Amino acid sequence: MRDQRETMERPFFSLAKRKRLKPIHYVSPNGEVFVNVSANAEFGMATIWDADILIWAASTLNNLRQQGKNDLPRTLHFQPYDLLKTISRPTGGRQYHLLRESLGRLQATTIVTNIRVKRNKKHRQFSWIESWTDLVNEETQQSQGMSLTLSDWFFEGILMDGGLLAIDPAYFSITGGRERWLYRVARKHAGGAGEQGFAIPVPTLFEKSGAEGTYRRFKFELLAIAKRNDLPGFDLCMELTKKEPVLRMTRRALNEAGQGSALRPETKTKQTPNRTPSAKSLPLFHVLTDETRECIRRDFPGWDLYALQAEFDTWIAGSEGRVPKDYQRAFYGFMRRHHARHHS
Repeated sequence: MRDQRETMERPFFSLAKRKRLKPIHYVSPNGEVFVNVSANAEFGMATIWDADILIWAASTLNNLRQQGKNDLPRTLHFQPYDLLKTISRPTGGRQYHLLRESLGRLQATTIVTNIRVKRNKKHRQFSWIESWTDLVNEETQQSQGMSLTLSDWFFEGILMDGGLLAIDPAYFSITGGRERWLYRVARKHAGGAGEQGFAIPVPTLFEKSGAEGTYRRFKFELLAIAKRNDLPGFDLCMELTKKEPVLRMTRRALNEAGQGSALRPETKTKQTPNRTPSAKSLPLFHVLTDETRECIRRDFPGWDLYALQAEFDTWIAGSEGRVPKDYQRAFYGFMRRHHARHHS
C-alpha cells in the first residue's frame, strides 16, 4: 500500500467521525506553506477514514506503473467489494452506503494550498476527486461497479518521483483519528530517520493536525497515545523540556522473531543512546476514581478536567520528589487551588 507523501503531515482531513463543518486554516511556522480546507454544508469535511480511498487509488496506480504501464488513468473503475476488502473494511450493505458517503465528502471538500504551486501562481484549489459514479441494478439496487476520477493535484502527486511512501497494511486497523494521523506523520518523518528518530514539539503537532478543540485537550490525548505506544511499526516517547513536551517517534526495531519491539516509552528512554540529557519520559497516567471526578465536578465546575489532569501529571514528572502518596487527594487539592486562582 502507498500513501501520497504531501498529504501525510499537514491538516488536510478531519480527524473526527462526526460531521465537521468548521474549516481548517493552517500556515507553516516559517509562513511559507498554507493549507485551507472547507467543508460542504450537506456532506461535511472529508475525514481521515475517507482518505483510505485515496490510499487505495494511489496504490492501484503505483501497481500499474510497476507493471510497466505508462499512460496511467485518472479515472479508476472498480468493484466496491474489492476496494473495501483492500482497505480492510467489512463488505455488508451498510459499508456500501458508507463508501458512497465517503466519495461524496471527497468530492465536496475544497482544498486551497500553495504546496507544489507553479511559478507565478499563488495557490491551487481542488477537491480530492473530480467525480464518481455508481452503476446500480434497478431491480436489486445493488452496485454493479463504481468509478472515480482523481483531481489533477492528487494525481500529479502520485506521479512525482518519491511522491509515494509505503505504509503498513495494519494502518487500516487503527481506529482513532488522531492515531491514524500520527502514524502518517511518523511514517513520513521517522521512517528513515535512524535510531534517534524524529522529535517534534507537541504545540507544532497540534497546529499540523488541524484538530478541533483546545490544545490542552489535544495534549492530554497525545499523552495517552504515547502511553499506549501501539502504532504499527513506530515507538512513541513523550519527553519533557523546559517549555512544552516533545514527542519523539522512532521506527521500531525488529527482534529476532521479526516482531515489533514491545518496549514501553519510559524503558526505551533509558536504553536508547544519545537521547537529549535534559529530557525526561512522562510517567504513566494515573486514573481518577469516579468519586474524585464527581467531587471535582461538583466543587469546581466548568473546567476541562482531563486537560488539567495532563497539566498536573506533567508537573509531577518534573521532579522525582513530587510523586504524591495519595494521587486522588493531591489532584483534588490541585484543582481547588486552580479554581481559587482563576475562578471569577
